[in-house]
Order: sequence, then C-alpha cells, then structure tokens
Amino acid sequence: MIKLSIVIANLNTKKLTLECIASIYKQNLPFSFEVIVVDDGSNDGSVEALKKLQNSKTPNFKVILNKTNVGYAKANNNGLKIAKGEHRLLLNSDTIVKENALENLIKFADETSDAGVVGSRLYNADGSLQPSCFRFPTIKNAMLEYWFGRKGLFEKFAPKGEEAVEVNAVVGAVFLITPEAKKRVGMLDERYWAYFEDIDYCRQVWKKGLKVYYLPKSEIIHYHGASFKKLADEKNRWRKLIPSSKIYHGLVGHYLINAVIWTGQKWQKLFG
Repeated sequence: MIKLSIVIANLNTKKLTLECIASIYKQNLPFSFEVIVVDDGSNDGSVEALKKLQNSKTPNFKVILNKTNVGYAKANNNGLKIAKGEHRLLLNSDTIVKENALENLIKFADETSDAGVVGSRLYNADGSLQPSCFRFPTIKNAMLEYWFGRKGLFEKFAPKGEEAVEVNAVVGAVFLITPEAKKRVGMLDERYWAYFEDIDYCRQVWKKGLKVYYLPKSEIIHYHGASFKKLADEKNRWRKLIPSSKIYHGLVGHYLINAVIWTGQKWQKLFG
C-alpha cells in the first residue's frame, strides 16, 4: 500500500506548482508516495506543463484535468477520490517542501493515535515565521475580542516551541489527513467554493473525537496567498468569504458574529 498521497490543486500557478512538485521529488522519502495534481481549469500553460511531466514518466505522478474551475474543496476532493495512500496530504501549489518535512509529518501521525489533522510550521519566502493556526471563530470569541478587548482571538498565530501542539485548526496550505480522519470525517465539504473548508474540516475532526496538531518539526515554505490571488483581486477578495461564512456559521450565526464585530469596531473608533 502507498504510504502517502499528496494532492495539489492548481489554478493558473504553473511556475509555483512545478517548483512545489520538484521540491517533493527532491526529498529522499523512506516510504512510498504518489503525487496527484488537479488542474482546475487553468489557461496559463499549466495543462501542457503537467501533461509533459506526466509523459516524462515521473514516478507515481498523476494529473486530473478539470475543464472548468470547480472550486478549491471540490478540486482537492477530485484528487482524494483516486488517492491510494494511507495518509493524504493536501498541499497548496504555492509551497516548497523542506528537508524531512514529510517524514516528520508521517512519523508524528503514525505515533499519535488521536491525530486527525496535522499541519506544518510555515515560513514566508523571506524566512520569517508565518502564522498558520486558528482559534474557532465563535460568537463567544468575537464578543471577547471586539467587546471586551481580548486581542488575537480572531487572528492566525504560530505556537512557540519545538514540540507538537494541539490547536483548534490549521490552515489548509499543508493539511495532513490521517487514516482515522478519513474514516470518521471523509473528504472536504464541497459547499465551500473557497475559504473556511479547512477550519470546517478541523471542526468536524474535533467533533468526531480526534485532534488537530501543529507540528513545528515539519517545515514548509508558503508563498502566502499566491494560490488564491487568481480567485479575486485584493479589493474584492473579502466578498468571497461571505458565502462560506454563511455555510460555516449558519445564516443567523453569520449575521450575529458580524454584528458583534461591526459594533465592536464602531465602539473602538468612538471611544478608543
């Protein structure tokens, strides 16, 4: 059986995707693996480049070509459906795998029976640490931060230290789904076009009696946001969050949490 399936969704990020793939094959992995790239309707030459890579008989390399952009969650699920690995790693196309990152992920997951999702320590291109963990965005946390001044509850963070840490959720850039999570939770929720699919999956992991871990000993470079810039320009990207927020929180929860944030921000401007 294949030990690890790596699924990469690509949308018009040809250069980054090829660099990501190269960084994987550069590793001398001590276990069997496969790489599945799902192209989500690219028109930047990605399709031709991926076909060329496949035709060059790159070992354990598969390509799925979507005719249209079906969204991040569904594109990843297309890869997960044909994945044969014991563990499944969702890897953003804008990442570079560092030495021992994958071995350490798999080793930790194999040794930790309650692990459902494991995320790596992420670095920006300049080598600085990139926050990659979330607290669940609950109404209670919104009230604590925006009404009572408890800062940071809605911001991504990076736990300190070198040991694995339990967290509510990790970002989907490097997202290892263990066999137990695959069995209890399954695949990503395809109602999410983009955004919230990672935090929703982590919420389901916790609900099913498993845990989410942040693993500092697995290090990945992440060109933050590069894979999502194609979804919308910077000015309008926030609009993409709204449909996903309504799914994640429910309609009433969405409006309640936004009311808390809006009123809190208004109070801060008036009395801050």
